[in-house]
Parts: sequence; structure tokens; C-alpha cells
Amino acid sequence: MSLIGRANAALNINTATGVDEALSVHGSDWLWAVTAIYVLSFIVLLVLSFVAKESERVFHYLFTFALLVGAITYYAQASNLGWSAVEQIDNLGNGVVRQMFYAKYINWVVAFPSLALALGLISGVSWTTIICNIAIAWYWVISYLVAAYTTTSYKWGFFVFGTFSWIILAMSTINESREAAALLGVDSDYMYLAGWLNLLWMLYPIAFGLTDGGNLVGITGGFVFFGILDVLMVPVLTFAVLFFARNWDYHKLNIAFSDGRPSRESDAVLKDVPPAAADISAA
Repeated sequence: MSLIGRANAALNINTATGVDEALSVHGSDWLWAVTAIYVLSFIVLLVLSFVAKESERVFHYLFTFALLVGAITYYAQASNLGWSAVEQIDNLGNGVVRQMFYAKYINWVVAFPSLALALGLISGVSWTTIICNIAIAWYWVISYLVAAYTTTSYKWGFFVFGTFSWIILAMSTINESREAAALLGVDSDYMYLAGWLNLLWMLYPIAFGLTDGGNLVGITGGFVFFGILDVLMVPVLTFAVLFFARNWDYHKLNIAFSDGRPSRESDAVLKDVPPAAADISAA
């Protein structure tokens, strides 16, 4: 039995009972299409990972996991799974019960930190900054998840906390990381990638406020909005990174992790050190 197109029976098999606002068949069809994009991107990236040099697979590994998580979460949502009923107020002030898909946030809790980690590796910022950015990305997603499941107007407090964390993340990935990338000579490539990602990240608070937050846009409309953002954020940015990475020196960026050899900068330093000093340093 086909799961997509006219034969899409997901909503008949996994029914949504006890809710006023639910996913439509057309919405499920759209989610199956996004699932296919993620799966295809995952397969292509997996093939490319076998072609790439072992020391240049860090982004292949990182994005492979992000794509795989995105594929399974979108599969769950297309199947009308991964949700719970939450009371909300509609745009007319009436109380309604809405399908709240927590699977969407599971995807983000992996995707957002993975992209923050990728930008950190490219720019060459310290691991302290990278870990801090990952933690802030988690804080952002979890704040929105709590806001989505808060039935009173206090949800907007969690929304503000989460949005403020995005501002911190944007300042770090655009300003501080750009300065570090300039020292490695990849600031132009980095700004294309960071600018694209932060442009998309800027739209997530708007999308959340219209959908899971303010309940102004229905389930299907919300998934169209988030689906476009997610595809542009993970699959598109994945291959954009690999495109720019063709001209990068992984040793200079200190991300040739599986090579097991010192960076070229370290080699240059050791060449300039006198033999006696090198022996003392090695001791």
C-alpha cells in the first residue's frame, strides 16, 4: 500500500481523536515529501562520506546524524504520530484542543546544536565557545517546547527566554566566530553559511508565534512553514558546507580529526624550533 499521494491512509490508520485542530491529508502528503527530501539527502551524504578522505569526513558524520534524525521525525509526523493534545486559544478567543507535535522539537534539539557545532568547527573558535553555543541552542529549543505545552498566556515568558537565547547565539556565530574565521582565511565562506543559517533562525520565532504559540495558523499551514525552513536549514546547508569545504585546508582549520597528524601550523612551528629546544619540548 502506498503511503503518499491519493492512497495516503496515514490519518485513517493513526487517527487524531479528541482534538479540534488536526493535521489534514494534504498536510500529511507534504510531510511525506519532506521526509523523502531528508532520506534522499541522507543517502547522498552517506555515499559521499565513502568518497571523501578519512581526515575530511567530520561534516559528513555530523550532518549524516542530523539528516537521519530529521528523516525519522518527519516520518513520524507524516504518519500522524509524535503528538499530544494541548488546549489553546484560537484567534477568536475560543478554547480549542490542538495537535502539538513534539517530534518537531526532537528534530530541532539535534539539528540546531549540530549546525552550531559545524559553524564553530569552521570558524576555529575555542571549544568553550562551541560548547556554550550548543547549550544555548538546546536552551532555545527546550524553551519553545515548554512554551508550546503551556496552556496559559505565561507561555510567552518561555518564548521570550528562548528568543533571547537565539539573539545570543546569533551574536556569537556572526560576530565572534567571524573574527576567528578571518584568522584562518575562511571568513568569506563562513559568512555565507552563518548568514544563511541566521536568516533562517530569525524566522523560527515568527513561525512559532503564528503556530504552536499563538495558534493563528493551523496545523497544516504550520508544517508548510516549518518544513520549508527545516529543508533550507539542514539538507540545503549540508551540501552548501560540503561545496565550500572543497577549498578548505582541514589541517589549517584543525579539523582533520581522523588523520592523527599535527596541523600544518604545528609542523611549521616545529621546523623553526632548534633541535635542542625541540628535544626539551618533546621531553
